[in-house]
Amino acid sequence: MLWIKSLHIIAVISWMAAILYMPRLFVYHSMSEDTESRERFKIMERKLMRGIMTPAMIATLVFGVWLWLGYGFKGGWMHAKLALVVLLMAFHMWCAATIKKLARDEIPHGHVFYRWMNELPAVAMIIIVILVVVKPF
Repeated sequence: MLWIKSLHIIAVISWMAAILYMPRLFVYHSMSEDTESRERFKIMERKLMRGIMTPAMIATLVFGVWLWLGYGFKGGWMHAKLALVVLLMAFHMWCAATIKKLARDEIPHGHVFYRWMNELPAVAMIIIVILVVVKPF
């Protein structure tokens, strides 16, 4: 199970790196004024989503469920963690929808909005780590 735990941690790190970087790309994309830059950001966003973010999310979920079934974690901390993971998955889907809008040259929000959105997964990550390590309840 230590191999599964290691793979889960690697997947989580990869997913979080991508989910933290994606809104930053949205910031730069929304600020770009020339077609060449926007086209470059479209490629970067698509490749990050398809090549890293989604595979890492799937691996995180697969290895996380495997650990859950293997160890049988219980407690309120696990329920809180799973609720935050569901919120991160919703954020992931919001990113995917935003990529589609930006690919159509729709800029639904300004750079300040995306800067704030960049902070949400970081807060969720901090709380999840505390829940997993401290198991406060």
